[in-house]
Amino acid sequence: MGIPAIILKELEFFRQLPDAAVAGVAGAMTEKSFARREVVFNKGEAGNTLCFLMEGRLQAVDFTIDGREVGLYFVDPGDYFGEMSVIDGLPRPDFLIAVARSRVAFLSKDEARPLILNTSGLAERVLVRMARRLRSVSAQRTLLGLPNPAQRVCAQLVQLSVRTATGQKIANAPTHQELAIMVNTSRESVTRIFQVLQARQVLRRFEGDLVLNDAEYLNRVAEGQEELPKSG
Repeated sequence: MGIPAIILKELEFFRQLPDAAVAGVAGAMTEKSFARREVVFNKGEAGNTLCFLMEGRLQAVDFTIDGREVGLYFVDPGDYFGEMSVIDGLPRPDFLIAVARSRVAFLSKDEARPLILNTSGLAERVLVRMARRLRSVSAQRTLLGLPNPAQRVCAQLVQLSVRTATGQKIANAPTHQELAIMVNTSRESVTRIFQVLQARQVLRRFEGDLVLNDAEYLNRVAEGQEELPKSG
């Protein structure tokens, strides 16, 4: 079936590649749709494809020893994932689950690996990005060691946010359920914490984004320097 090369050139991975290189793999790619909560791939399975999110949203998750689901990171449209197994040949290190109806394009390992290794500059970009994701996952696991849900939620909000010209915000903010999975607590707990933070005008929603009006306050709560008041 293939994916039109003109569409691939809009993706981060392909944007700086020569047109001939993109055209060379476009016809070999496949695409599949996933319903919300459907598994894109499982931890431990063979990593035979490099994957590209064309539409929707995915969340990488793992499970604690007692079976609780813990979110690790999100994959947004235009992003690629699964590169670690393509590079080292080992099984997938986590589960990828669709948190919204999603479309994913796949490039086989046999096509993706030589493209990464033999295209000038691409290997470095992929490895730098992979290192950033590993650091993010490491920070996420550290965050889970914080002693109470309020600290973990506040730390997670700061960790997900980026500083922009108009302030600090989380674009395409996760739902309360998605946050609950990431910080290992209940959705109800996240909702109560949000009610307190919004009442204190620490954060606010703007369209699909979450604006952090007082990131310093969130940091103080996360570090245990200040206790979040009870809601109600």
